[in-house]
Amino acid sequence: MKHCLTIAGSDSCGGAGIQADLKAFSANGVYGMSVITAVTAQNTQGVFDVQDIRASLIANQIKAVLDDIRVDAIKIGMVSRPETIEIIAQTLKQYPLPPLVIDPVMISKSGYDLLQPEAKKALIETLLPMATIITPNLPEAEVIVGYTIDTIELMKKAAMDLHALGCRCVLVKGGHLANDATDVLYDGERFYLLEAKRLVSINTHGTGCTLSSAIAANLAKGHPVKEAVEMAKAYITEAIGFGFPLGHGVGPVHHFYRLYKDAGVEQ
Repeated sequence: MKHCLTIAGSDSCGGAGIQADLKAFSANGVYGMSVITAVTAQNTQGVFDVQDIRASLIANQIKAVLDDIRVDAIKIGMVSRPETIEIIAQTLKQYPLPPLVIDPVMISKSGYDLLQPEAKKALIETLLPMATIITPNLPEAEVIVGYTIDTIELMKKAAMDLHALGCRCVLVKGGHLANDATDVLYDGERFYLLEAKRLVSINTHGTGCTLSSAIAANLAKGHPVKEAVEMAKAYITEAIGFGFPLGHGVGPVHHFYRLYKDAGVEQ
């Protein structure tokens, strides 16, 4: 069995963050482990409070895993402070680095800032160059490149500009476009347009976390980047299609829809 590590924040309602990552790892056939960077108080209606974990404890969590267990891929999500970003980079550089997926989480669906303004520079200069692939949505990509992205051509331009920051591959996600959900994958040489019919659903909590974790799982299993992304996109598209209401706000995608189907649970 392959092993994946997520380094991210915790979601108390279980739909995004560490919880989504571990579910996506399991659903995609790998063993999941976690390093928690922050604890959030959130539910389907929003994020209400955040407590960042001290840098030394983040480092010790990473070391505890990597000193003992083989890690075949790593996913990094919410890293809100410069010191968090710096300690993650410093610690990972002490070990052979497996495929690394970075989902540059910046803002929650409810509008809560999950990346401190002063941490943007550290994210761009310290972590992104270490990545096998980064997976920004359009608002996140716009924050990094500094211009509006509202067409496929501008997504391609942004992908090139993001690639120039040092990462090996870029997936600019098109979920915020007005048309069908087309993502742009760029490997430094070629563009690939990954198309899917837009699904109209309010239950999309955890979409980005889930997709990036599924990519990490597929990379851990030895799939090349393009294939890993295509498989992950197929998985998240179905997970969105089976998303379900929970609480009074934005419900989660369904990470285990196949398992529930096999178990005979009505969905």
